[in-house]
Amino acid sequence: MTGDVVAVGAGAAVLDAVAAGSGVATLDGVPSQAGRRASGAPEVEARRGIAMLEPVAVESLVDGSFAEGSFAGGVGGGAAGAGAAGAGAAGVRDVRVRVWAGLRGLRPWRLLPSPTGTPFTFGYALILLATSLLAEHADPSLVSSLHQGSSTDVAHLADRPVFVLVASALWIAGGIASPYAIGFVLVLTALERRIGGVRTAGVFLLGHMVATLATEVPVGLSVLAGHLPGSSLHRLDYGISFGVAASVGALAGLLKPWLGWAVLAGFGWMLVTDLVAFTDPMTNWGHLLALAVGVATWPLLRGRGVGGAAA
Repeated sequence: MTGDVVAVGAGAAVLDAVAAGSGVATLDGVPSQAGRRASGAPEVEARRGIAMLEPVAVESLVDGSFAEGSFAGGVGGGAAGAGAAGAGAAGVRDVRVRVWAGLRGLRPWRLLPSPTGTPFTFGYALILLATSLLAEHADPSLVSSLHQGSSTDVAHLADRPVFVLVASALWIAGGIASPYAIGFVLVLTALERRIGGVRTAGVFLLGHMVATLATEVPVGLSVLAGHLPGSSLHRLDYGISFGVAASVGALAGLLKPWLGWAVLAGFGWMLVTDLVAFTDPMTNWGHLLALAVGVATWPLLRGRGVGGAAA
């Protein structure tokens, strides 16, 4: 009987070590002592040991660190059992720390522009919001006149190219509910956080200008050749879609490879689908060209992110 009492006492001592290593308190909140167990009530100490062991087992099952051997070692009173249980508890704490750090690292607000973090995108978005509200609530004849005056058609490009190239990028075709409006906010915010406002503005304007000229100049030449009517010189053309497409292409090269290629493939597939639909082939070709312009900037942007390296 004395040997049984000593064995139970030793096992309870190991359970105290497990509780101390995992941060689990004893049943009555007072650490027990092996000497008192050996001379006193083994049944009470055994119940205390079980009460301490159960939370450790449940926590350890979360990350798979609790093994059958650690339970046997704890009950048998071996030092190896206490060490394994302590290591399991440390593993649980480590997992908790990593999970908490990961949750704290999630900052969804960084998807949106801010006046300090992404001043170019933030200021540009405010301008687009203002012009979109004007287009929605102002007199339709005034809005139509403003759109016509901002159009990058052949006639305007031949007369005042710089003005219309800038003015046409101040409107969102389709308003703030347009997919390109959402894409503008998300894509340009992400791009500016990686390469800064100046380079982001450069990518956007480069795609906007190159795609506009590449789609309008052939129209002018076709009119001169007699293949298109003279009315094609005044084709209404405005919006931010070319700049957004170029920004998507540039951003894809700064993301993790698997994510960048997925973005590029998904967006490219959408543009090809629009082109096949043939509803506005000149604009659809312009979107694909703008995307290619963004991809062409990869060698210039990689390694030139904010802080000296692309994020």
